[in-house]
Amino acid sequence: MKLTKRRIDEAEHDPTKPLYLWDSTLSGFGVKILQSGKKRYIFKYRPHGGGRRAPTRWMNIGSHGEIPLETARNIARECATQVAKGEDPQSDKIKKREAPSLSDLWDRFDKSDMKRLKPATIRDYHSLWKNFLEPAFGNRRVADISRAEVDRLHSSMGDTPYQANRSIAVLSKMMTLAEIWEWRDQGTNPCRYVRRHAEGKRERYLSAEELERLGVALTDLVDLGLLWPDMANLFRLLLLVGARRSEISNCEWSWIDWDRRIIALPDSKTGAKPLFLSNEAITVLQNQKITTRHQSSKFVFPGVRADKAIVNLSKPWKLICEEAELDDLRIHDLRHTAASIAVGQGVALPIIGRLLGHTQTQTTARYAHVDADPALRAADTIGQAIGAAIK
Repeated sequence: MKLTKRRIDEAEHDPTKPLYLWDSTLSGFGVKILQSGKKRYIFKYRPHGGGRRAPTRWMNIGSHGEIPLETARNIARECATQVAKGEDPQSDKIKKREAPSLSDLWDRFDKSDMKRLKPATIRDYHSLWKNFLEPAFGNRRVADISRAEVDRLHSSMGDTPYQANRSIAVLSKMMTLAEIWEWRDQGTNPCRYVRRHAEGKRERYLSAEELERLGVALTDLVDLGLLWPDMANLFRLLLLVGARRSEISNCEWSWIDWDRRIIALPDSKTGAKPLFLSNEAITVLQNQKITTRHQSSKFVFPGVRADKAIVNLSKPWKLICEEAELDDLRIHDLRHTAASIAVGQGVALPIIGRLLGHTQTQTTARYAHVDADPALRAADTIGQAIGAAIK
């Protein structure tokens, strides 16, 4: 007999066992009447073409009263079509329900491949995940995230193009791993073809007059007791060496080779490398040995505790910029300034690359042949020009 709404409504339940009403027009489609009286639409079938040896699958379609009878019948009919094609709709439904979410992918990425990255990169990835990717896609199944959704997230972050582009880069890396781990079909990375925002390269260098104001500010703030001598020496060294902030702030005395006039960094953003020291930079380091707040520390610039490197540079840098009347100047601009002065002094670009550690893939070969002697001469050229300004 064909299932009708009236027949289902009038069917009584048995408090001792479930009862079944089957539809005569669609094999396997029926209603299960629970002992509680609740009625559920079901579809019973044998997967992959059936046969008595195939296991019987029971698929819950929905509750009577919550979805219409004809809707349930249409769902059952679609499932019957899938079965006829040799598919297993219930198994596919279970797999989809149990499919890993983006949070699952992040956890595996964080515990495995992330370990290969440098600490600063890991911190950046964690920040992008927490602030942007997790809120947007954390609970979504990896296999379901589409390019349109990724594009919408990226477009919504137009006011912060750098963070938007880096967020998509991290997500793209995760999706590539998802394909490798077979959590997503091959060649379906949803970050492909998402056009990145134009970031606009920042060009900010200190002029000779600004360099002089910076030097005066460093000296005056120390004399007034508003700036610790360690901090002033740190910023002087950043400017003289053209190094990245962490390369100087985390520097240890044991890394300094006074005879060769280098800081031999065991690791950096571009791997192990030397930082070449001009005579002026050597003088700053010698002064730092005297003025350091912790004579026993292994760090050239120790923090409040002798066993920790200095970390908080933002507040003193803001104070310095206010004193020197320097607007829109980042700490990293000191590195740009060193490079620009080197160019102005006629230093060859390969040697500048060697000095600053610009060992990008496309330029490594150009820099590899530059030995230490011309690099040291270049360091002296930069040191003399900057040292005269900041005294």
